[in-house]
Amino acid sequence: MHITLKHFCQRLCTCRCRTPANAQIVHSGAACNVKDDNISERIYTIKEGDTLVLQCIVKGHPRPQVRWTKTAGSASDKFQETSIYNETLRIEGIQRVQGGRYYCKADNGVGVAAIKSIRVDVQYLDTPVLTVHQTISDVRGSYYQEKTVFLRCTVNSNPPARFIWKRGSMLIEQSKDNGVDIYEPLYTQGETKVLKLKNLRPKDFADYTCQVSVRNVCNIEDKSITFRLTNATSPPMIRLSVNDTVVVDPGQDVLLTCEVTAGFPQPNVTWTRYPGPLPLSALVRESTLILRAVTPADAGFYNCTAVNNVGNPARKNVNLVVRSNNLTFQITPDSNKDSETIQMGRDLKLSCHVDATPQEKVNYTWYKNGVPVYNSETLILLRSDPDMAPGTSSLEIVDMKFRDLATYSCVANFPGSRVPELRVDVNISQNSVSPPVLSVPPGGQIVSVREGGNVELVCLVADGKPRPPILWSRTEKDLLMPSGRPIVETPDGRLRLRNVSRDMMGAYRCQTAPYNGLNIKRREAQVQLNVQYPPILDPVFQDVRSRNYQMVTLRCTVLRSNPPRLADIRWFRNGDFIRMPMPDLKEMPELKFKLEPNNNGSYECRVSNSAGTSTCTFNVTAQPYNAEFYFDTPNPVRILKGNNYSYTLQWTQRDPEATDPIIGYWINLLNKHSKEPEKGVLMSHTISDLRIPLSYEVRLAPVTTYSTGDYVSRIIQYSEHHVCGFEDERICGFSQDRSDVFDWTRQNHLSQNPKRSANTGPETDRSGTKEGYYMYIEASRPRVKGDKARLLSPLFNVSSNRGPKGSGRVPYCVSFYYHMKGKHIGTLNVLLRVRSIASVDSVMWTKSGDQGSDWKKAFFGISPSGPFQIVFEGIRGPSYEGDIAIDDVSITIGKCKQENTVHREKILSLWGLLTGKWTPQGTGMEASWKPHHHLWSFSLFY
Repeated sequence: MHITLKHFCQRLCTCRCRTPANAQIVHSGAACNVKDDNISERIYTIKEGDTLVLQCIVKGHPRPQVRWTKTAGSASDKFQETSIYNETLRIEGIQRVQGGRYYCKADNGVGVAAIKSIRVDVQYLDTPVLTVHQTISDVRGSYYQEKTVFLRCTVNSNPPARFIWKRGSMLIEQSKDNGVDIYEPLYTQGETKVLKLKNLRPKDFADYTCQVSVRNVCNIEDKSITFRLTNATSPPMIRLSVNDTVVVDPGQDVLLTCEVTAGFPQPNVTWTRYPGPLPLSALVRESTLILRAVTPADAGFYNCTAVNNVGNPARKNVNLVVRSNNLTFQITPDSNKDSETIQMGRDLKLSCHVDATPQEKVNYTWYKNGVPVYNSETLILLRSDPDMAPGTSSLEIVDMKFRDLATYSCVANFPGSRVPELRVDVNISQNSVSPPVLSVPPGGQIVSVREGGNVELVCLVADGKPRPPILWSRTEKDLLMPSGRPIVETPDGRLRLRNVSRDMMGAYRCQTAPYNGLNIKRREAQVQLNVQYPPILDPVFQDVRSRNYQMVTLRCTVLRSNPPRLADIRWFRNGDFIRMPMPDLKEMPELKFKLEPNNNGSYECRVSNSAGTSTCTFNVTAQPYNAEFYFDTPNPVRILKGNNYSYTLQWTQRDPEATDPIIGYWINLLNKHSKEPEKGVLMSHTISDLRIPLSYEVRLAPVTTYSTGDYVSRIIQYSEHHVCGFEDERICGFSQDRSDVFDWTRQNHLSQNPKRSANTGPETDRSGTKEGYYMYIEASRPRVKGDKARLLSPLFNVSSNRGPKGSGRVPYCVSFYYHMKGKHIGTLNVLLRVRSIASVDSVMWTKSGDQGSDWKKAFFGISPSGPFQIVFEGIRGPSYEGDIAIDDVSITIGKCKQENTVHREKILSLWGLLTGKWTPQGTGMEASWKPHHHLWSFSLFY
């Protein structure tokens, strides 16, 4: 296509456009029903497992930011699949705990933030649970027993379920059978109904069905459960193949069998474990639990449960104990004398401990030079030393003599176990036992390492016999070791750390262990770990805009650095080193220069210490900020002569004062002067001669004397729809009037509330299909007589040059279908709202009272004097049977015709105008656009 100057020399218009945020929540998911709960909130009913989609339609300029929150539900559950900062909130497979009140908050910094809420009611019906309970009591004066059976049916549902009892296929009615009672017990969880069979009769032995229903709400089908009652019905009983406590060795296989000894119907057996779930290696075969190669982690209580829904479940527990084999010893000098060495004439205690479970299954035997030790006046054996950890065996040597210097052995064995016996030998002599001396090697008190490297902290036992292991911990009690444990044992005193990070920096304590050596006051030392890392700078990245030939100052702040002494500071422009005097390394890095067209670009400040280099990056440019498309104003397509249409593009300029003045747009190299853009001022340009039905990508960028800004883009799509049937959740760009009392509701036959009033409102949409949607007003509570709901059409921008010859106004035809059935029908008004200095509403059509059960068509002509909207106003009648509905609305250019020839008219598309097909992405000044495979471009300058 050839582009001429006349296509683009359009008048620029400006208007103030900063408007506060406004929000409205609409739904597009699998809703069962959406209705008004009160003036300010709606209830969204949805079936559990369906997809919830809520959209927060926001208005205001600049574009508001959206955030979703939730209350009145399980706040700990993650309720969103998409980000809570999106305008659309989507929850796949919604669960009952995710019901509650959802809030959409829209804020753009202008005025007070807008907040709207909607209550999500998740509907569900679980499969009922039927249990049977029996009582047998003597009847005095008779030779028989009275046997009463209770059938208890419990279900969880929303809304509350209705219960139906059947014997076989016959409905049980309490009023017709004296042998039954049906009642609701107190203090039960969920909804429960009990069927009581009094003094069982032969006919009472039958199949009983409990059927629950929520009356097909959300298309939830009824559910039922059946139980066969016989004279053999009995509760379960079980017995275990093992004792209550089972002690096994590590690596051993364990078989636990839960035998069912009674119960009809046949009970179902399950195995569980406390604490935690069953081990991953566990295998359940019918009523037998098999554990392969058990470990100490598999220990715990294993529970067998048998259930057949008769009486109470039968339960048995097994305590599984898995032995362990960690043997330690202690040498305790005379504690009464605060001694740390072995001295003749004083007492000495030798202790031996196994970390075994259970402790009472461990046998300890003491030997002196290979000969068993027995209690005597000088050698005292303690099976469980009260002064030590539980299960510790001790040998006390009283008033030590030279004859007591010997090698003592402690042997621990486990009767009936395959675990081999454990042995530790302790040589007691004047030269074999001495207190330890803990030291840190020279230069090891402070250890430095670069972040990401490996390091070794060392504490050595320089002297002492026997040498105990070393325990490491952090000096700050709330800090854990890098392994996640509070204490780490090292046999050689060397703590090895890998991939060191700065959060590992700090003081580490090393201590002698109180076992495998002398049990005396612990020796202790500290090692300081110093983690070196490059400087932490601010900002990491900053976008700097300025006018050309003005001074620019760039500052790079050093927040932290280890070591703190800086080694070098260098500045670069576009990767090239900037020669300048050596900066003071103690001052904040700073660069000052005059911005010119030839020194725009990327500036880097590289700051170094001995651990590395970090960078502050500045994008310094006189290029203007992106333009921002103005998305809040409807921009309907206007049909021109022939097969063309035009589009009014509107935008604002972000911070035009930050850079050189923005001078306009190029139009085929023609310079057109106009007023410079101002912050928050709306600009517009009409793009004409667009071909129907092509779509176009519009690209927009601001232009200054020295540079052109980045492009932003949006899509222009032409669509021609004759009728708005409200099939899309965006309802063709219609909106609710915020000044009315309540809202119109979008609904179809499938989403109707099953509890709705039956004598009012349509069954289906105008086409008669169950899937088709329509808009209606709900007259039920809390509505009262005279309450008004207004539905606003999109705003139509009309042009005065399109009217018939001799007329300055364009004629339009408004047509729609209405449904007004019910004895309490109020009034439906259709108004014309013309926008000018003040909006003026004029009633163009009205109807009141019951109009029958059929959809009826209405139409009328208008010739508005300026931009206009069509307003559908529903007024509630005297009571609840007063629902009013509308469907298939169209607004066409031209006069109304008696016959339905709408498809021959040129139509202003309701469905396509404000359905989000022209979603704004930015703002701007220089523009280009492309239709499908062709790119057309133009420029416009002030």
